[in-house]
Amino acid sequence: MTALVSLDDIVAFYETLDTARLAELGRFYTADARFKDPFNEVRGVAAIRRVFEHMFETLEHPQFRVTDRIVDSSGAILLWEFHFGSPRRARCIRGASHLRFDTRGRIEWHRDYWDAAEELYAGLPVIGWLMRRLQRALRAPQPFD
Repeated sequence: MTALVSLDDIVAFYETLDTARLAELGRFYTADARFKDPFNEVRGVAAIRRVFEHMFETLEHPQFRVTDRIVDSSGAILLWEFHFGSPRRARCIRGASHLRFDTRGRIEWHRDYWDAAEELYAGLPVIGWLMRRLQRALRAPQPFD
């Protein structure tokens, strides 16, 4: 029988996640768990592991920090900051993870929400300039603008 998993266990896992800890995904996710973020939609622990492996392969020093949580009987929403990059070029993405749990506390459904346009693309030289220009054009007029 699988041991119960608490939300504190899950938060600690995310906040200390590294390539060695990826082997523990099966403790926190059900075998057929679903995962979706702005770039991926996968099912199963092996596929979820590939998403995280790709993150570690492509980003410098990725680290999650959970800043708040909202919990009910079947799930939780975790608000987080995702830090990555070098000390000279540090980046931070703010987002939220909506999690649903099975009866043992393992994640069976994980959906990440974050604004790729604001948090990621806006920092790129050419695309960022275009994104900021588009945002200014679409912004509602503010008093004293």
